[in-house]
Amino acid sequence: MTPIAIPADVLAAIYAHAIAAFPDECCGYLVGADPAAVDAAVACRNAQADGDHPIAPERGADTGFVIAGAELLAFARSFDTTRPARIVYHSHTNGRAYLSAIDRRLAATPAGPAYPVQHVVIGVADRAVTEVAQFAWSDAAHDHVEVARWSAQGPSAGAAP
Repeated sequence: MTPIAIPADVLAAIYAHAIAAFPDECCGYLVGADPAAVDAAVACRNAQADGDHPIAPERGADTGFVIAGAELLAFARSFDTTRPARIVYHSHTNGRAYLSAIDRRLAATPAGPAYPVQHVVIGVADRAVTEVAQFAWSDAAHDHVEVARWSAQGPSAGAAP
C-alpha cells in the first residue's frame, strides 16, 4: 500500500489547525484530483462537544472528534466531484499518532472501509506537533494499517513520504 502524497504546504495547514485547536482535537479532510496526491486541506469543526459522536458521545473534544452536519455532508458529496476527499485527518492531544480503537470503529464497517480514504493522525503536545502517521485500508488485515510515519517540528516539516 502506498501512502497518498501530501505536499509541504498542505502539511503546514493541518499542523497549524492541530496546534490552533489544542487542547482539543482537530479534524478535517484533504482533497485532490490525483488519486496519488492531495492538494488542499478542508478544515472542519470538531462537533464532539455537541454529543454527535455515533460511538462515544460522552467523550470531550480533547479526546475525541467527529465531523458532523453540513461539513459531513460536504465530505460525502466530495466523492462525486473531480477533487474528492482522499485523506481524513485528526489530531491526538497526547502527542501520539495512532488510530485508536474508536477511530478504527468509525473508519470501518464489517464490509470494509467506511469511506475510500486514507487517514492521517497528528500527535500534538504542548502546542507542538510531535509525530504524524498515515494509515490505509488493508484487505488482508481487514483493518487500517500504518503506511507512513514521520516526526514533525511544526509546520516547517517536509512532505510526507
